[in-house]
Amino acid sequence: MYVCPVCGKKLKRHEKSWHCQNGHSFDIAKKGYVNLLTTAGRNPRNSGDNPQMVKARTEFLDRGYYTPLAEKTADIMSELVKNIDRPVIIDSGCGEGFYTSAYAKRLGKCSFWGIDISKTAVAHCMTRVHTENIVNCQFAVASSFSLPFKDKFADIIVCTFAPVSNDEYARKLKDNGRLVVVSPSPRHLFEMKSVLYDMPYENKPNVYGLNKFDLTDETFLEYTVRLETKEDICSLFAMTPYFYKTSEAAAKRLNTLEYLDITCGFVIQTYTKKRGF
Repeated sequence: MYVCPVCGKKLKRHEKSWHCQNGHSFDIAKKGYVNLLTTAGRNPRNSGDNPQMVKARTEFLDRGYYTPLAEKTADIMSELVKNIDRPVIIDSGCGEGFYTSAYAKRLGKCSFWGIDISKTAVAHCMTRVHTENIVNCQFAVASSFSLPFKDKFADIIVCTFAPVSNDEYARKLKDNGRLVVVSPSPRHLFEMKSVLYDMPYENKPNVYGLNKFDLTDETFLEYTVRLETKEDICSLFAMTPYFYKTSEAAAKRLNTLEYLDITCGFVIQTYTKKRGF
């Protein structure tokens, strides 16, 4: 359940708001989520993905290109919770909800709590779960580095192309809890980079500094797909970091393509929380 991001006390739901015993109150939006982003230095109104980015992600992901990744990650989590009653899973950095909804449909006995710093993205999460009649998800606007949950709340925290926090995740996971991290493999989207850059480079492995966790499993998933329309190519480009650091001339080269064969490469790492944290 949520805790107050101001004082840390338990939040209780009363009609259209969540409130704590110290009088801090957070209204529930019409779509059903709550905005708990009060982290110093961030503006809760415009943090995270903007509407253009959310639209691009939605249009690309709903075409099914990354569905094998969602299915594989869901399979891994299904094994992790098979002996747990009423498992709780936090999707930290849930974006617009594509992965969360896929996980929730696959793991119906689990309760999912999605958080993201983008209000636009979280609003879209609610639209998605309502449209797909998914009932085991709740969403809040919040930071991955200040999760609005009590300590030792979750059995699993999953991060799919999202920030990873060593200390915060260790606090929020139960003893022997699991952290599932999805990141790009070295060859992920290499063909797109070959169009954009004269000297394309492979992705370097992410270094998370997870000294409160042990790496207990690592799965590589790689396959090739054809982006069949200019719209799909543009949507993928707009949802990547390359969109903001690529020259106009390079972007135009990409925009001239009628189709593009790309490598979809992912690393799915499972970590186990160490004893004593």
